[in-house]
Amino acid sequence: MKIFNFYVGDQIHLGAVENSKGVDVTAFGNGSPACIVSLMNGGQAALASIRQCIDEAPALDMESIRFAPAVPGPEKILCVGLNYADHAAEAHQALPETPTLFSKFSSALNAHGNVIRLPKGAKMFDYEAELVIIIGRKASCISKDEALPYIFGYTTGNDFSARDLQGRTTQWLLGKTPDTFAPCGPYIVPADEINISKLSVQSYVNGQLRQDGNTKNMIFDCATIVSYASQFMTLRPGDLIFTGTPQGVIVGYPREKRVWLRAGDEVKIKIEGIGELVNKLVDA
Repeated sequence: MKIFNFYVGDQIHLGAVENSKGVDVTAFGNGSPACIVSLMNGGQAALASIRQCIDEAPALDMESIRFAPAVPGPEKILCVGLNYADHAAEAHQALPETPTLFSKFSSALNAHGNVIRLPKGAKMFDYEAELVIIIGRKASCISKDEALPYIFGYTTGNDFSARDLQGRTTQWLLGKTPDTFAPCGPYIVPADEINISKLSVQSYVNGQLRQDGNTKNMIFDCATIVSYASQFMTLRPGDLIFTGTPQGVIVGYPREKRVWLRAGDEVKIKIEGIGELVNKLVDA
């Protein structure tokens, strides 16, 4: 089963899909959670009610859906840098001893099928295919052994970057958080329904494979990341954590072979068992 958010007019509805049948959980009612927050708070009983909804509700036309971000209103969007050894090597960076955390703002949040707007003040645009953690419970100062039950599920993300802005100062923020630079979704797989220890993580540009990594090669696994972040900030339901990208980003190419993304390009991020996130690039 996969969960998603989508628009009905200007309202966001909760949806679910299994075996190619998608349903509008919000419209079904009958005790089903009306939104992603209600689903997180409802635990296993809420997930069970969604299964009933899939069985009984009328099917959606999935081809006509306009998706919302996987989580429409996260309090925090955290990202982990240099979390694959091959990516650290191509970026000519030492392997980190602890997770390298940075953030994006909620104004960067974006959805499957939406455009990524390229700001005029930058030129070196790059993709980063990433598994994204969705926090499901308030977490503060938890151990690694305690961490996994605090994860509601996982989705697909693109830590889109403007490398010239990222390298302008020692702080990466400017190159990471322009508007629309945090697309994620469209689907969430509940944590209990997927083993994320060995998932293919890929990116494509205009149909051409660029990254072909695997979560088994993460330096810091998801439990470690959640535990580490919780030592310093309270994680709350709906918070997103982008877990890092494997080798194959443009900035890792030799300088003479770098062809930066531009308006008109299409970037697809694909994570095994979760889904495909597709965005077209346009000039802002």
